[in-house]
Amino acid sequence: MKDVVIVDYLRTAQSRSRPQDPARDWFHKIRADELLGQLLPELLKRTGVDKEEVDDFIVGSAMGVGEQWTWGGRTPLLLANLSERTGSKFVGQQCGSGMAAIQIGFMEIATGNADIVIAGGMEHLTRIPIGTTTANPKLSTEERYQHWNMATSVHMGLIAEAMLKRSGLARTDLDEWALRSHRLAAAAQQRGFFEQEILPVEAEQADGSKLLVKHDQAVRADTSLASLAALKPAYQEGGAITAGNASPLNAGATSMLLMARETAMRKGIKPMAAIKAIAFAGVPPDLMGTGPVPASKKVLKAAGLAVADIDCWEINEAFAIVTLHCMRALGIASDQVNVMGGGIALGHPLGASGIRLVGTLARILQETGGRYGLATACVGGGQGVATIIEREPR
Repeated sequence: MKDVVIVDYLRTAQSRSRPQDPARDWFHKIRADELLGQLLPELLKRTGVDKEEVDDFIVGSAMGVGEQWTWGGRTPLLLANLSERTGSKFVGQQCGSGMAAIQIGFMEIATGNADIVIAGGMEHLTRIPIGTTTANPKLSTEERYQHWNMATSVHMGLIAEAMLKRSGLARTDLDEWALRSHRLAAAAQQRGFFEQEILPVEAEQADGSKLLVKHDQAVRADTSLASLAALKPAYQEGGAITAGNASPLNAGATSMLLMARETAMRKGIKPMAAIKAIAFAGVPPDLMGTGPVPASKKVLKAAGLAVADIDCWEINEAFAIVTLHCMRALGIASDQVNVMGGGIALGHPLGASGIRLVGTLARILQETGGRYGLATACVGGGQGVATIIEREPR
């Protein structure tokens, strides 16, 4: 098996999607595949890799329908004017789609079937809103499928409410974590941490003006515990899951260049990190938010590591309770988790998030000097995905 390294990572900023009020989304006039198409040439330019050298392009999206249908991963590649000889494929694993693209690329390179692979992720929740697709109704209506509890399973907010009830945590715990996410993200944004990973994109606004989008739109430096506490429950009367302690709707695209270590050495490229292990695990659909726990255990075992060996974690903040549950179940210290803020503040454009988690984690390891990082996310339908990376000396 060949060693696989992350050469570079680049994303757009993540806008705030508002399907009912699209003009407030900075990216509302740009398709997701066009956002991704802008990233790919710049990713290659930054690394000095010729487009003819790319063996495969893998793009993930949670909802590959409508304008996010990619013709087998081909349309973003064509929009980027990459080489016609480069293969492509589309992968759908809901919120794990971007990380799945990385994992498939890792397997292709590790097994010697490719040397250079681009993984991409995209989602535009203004132009392709949640609810555009539906599960087979038989899963809800026929008695033989009732054990899947689909009435709850298709509503991720209700899953989060159920997780909270079992956890013994209170709404204040969720709001405090959300406040932490915004404060850390705002601080990282202010000092320019994200500048190296964000490609500024010029976007036409509703009034015809042009805006250079280079910051994540949903980050709020001015939020407070009082303002979070004032928000009404979003999914259940008397519930605790609100728009403040859950991730917002977003639009954005992400990209990552993967390479065999021997190829990087031959080209004189210094990688960001090496991929040590990957994992994916299933859980009951109505326990979707618990998916990061078995996925993390599985990836740690594959890497021959323990929780104590991991210096930094990126646990996707689909909901605050998901991150807090994973931390408690695995015994992770809070100061090791989402240290630049998480999805509650930065955003969660579904299929793009897995690449942001791994890419931002690689940059955090470079900054902090930590050796190992673990990125993980829950996945709609009842799954978890996880990836362990090791910092490369620079």
